[in-house]
Amino acid sequence: MARHIIPYNPILKKLARELRQNMTLSEVLLWNQLKQGQLLGYDFDRQRPIDNYIVDFYCKDLRLAIEIDGSYHNAEDVAANDIIRQNRLESLGVRFLRFSDLEVKKDMINVLISIQFWIEDNA
Repeated sequence: MARHIIPYNPILKKLARELRQNMTLSEVLLWNQLKQGQLLGYDFDRQRPIDNYIVDFYCKDLRLAIEIDGSYHNAEDVAANDIIRQNRLESLGVRFLRFSDLEVKKDMINVLISIQFWIEDNA
């Protein structure tokens, strides 16, 4: 798949930088596995602005966003906003994998296997 660049709102650059400096534990743990192309040679960015949103991790070559959902994503308003956000980004060609905060902290091996299988099936 050819790399497809999706524009982003430049106002989000500063917020994305702040989010990179204040990552959650589960984000740090997954980032340590994703950085430097350790998953089948694909590069991921963290806290990547896309359109009017910021995704936790993004691979431009795969157009894959990986989101880690903490317990606050269970709140009705947050869950509704997640759906709107994901639908908008999917309309731009972004595909999603979602994992819970607990999955990343307690079952990293299966999170990585899920990502690897997704890449093998969709790359």
